[in-house]
Amino acid sequence: MLVHPWDAPREDAEWQQWLTGRDFGQLAVTGPPGEPPLVQPLHFAYDTGRGEAVTHLARPNPLWPALEANPQVLLSVVDDYVYVPGPWQADPGGPPEHGVPTSFYAAVQLRCTAHVVDDPREKAELLNRQLGHFQPEGGSARAAAGEAPYGRLLPGIRGLRLEVTGVRAKFKYAGKRSAEVRDRIAVALAERDGVRDAAAREHLLRRRGA
Repeated sequence: MLVHPWDAPREDAEWQQWLTGRDFGQLAVTGPPGEPPLVQPLHFAYDTGRGEAVTHLARPNPLWPALEANPQVLLSVVDDYVYVPGPWQADPGGPPEHGVPTSFYAAVQLRCTAHVVDDPREKAELLNRQLGHFQPEGGSARAAAGEAPYGRLLPGIRGLRLEVTGVRAKFKYAGKRSAEVRDRIAVALAERDGVRDAAAREHLLRRRGA
């Protein structure tokens, strides 16, 4: 992912805060020789303090042999994306039809070392960490090895700890455009009011001084 200086996070706290509110992404794993990478959409729980994301997958998933062959993976999260029509980006005083269309988006890519979790007790603990993230209000029984209701299901899954070893983050929101153009785009996003337009506009206004 290309990250221009004007699209880079101001500080780690920017991408960390953004990622804290998101828990679905795509895990990219090196495929067998001669084959394309394997990509798995999945929910995950990211723990800033531990510097890792946790998840689990069904035991028959084809990712496992690839992970064991090469545990270096990439967890990619993209959101707050919108299409920006060319006239919105036209230079002040220039023909609107000469403006260049583009995409706005926020993205975080976590380079990770994958650790497979097979011990039943460790898997239960990992599942409970995920449950605490997705259901903080409770409502479901805790997982425990050898105990109902989930103990009998543990052999059918494998846990995954993704130890973060590197981060690339990008907030592409007209960072190199003039204040006049950015203001025009902000107004246009508010008027269009489509899916994710409000989130994109918030990034655009927040990063004015980036």
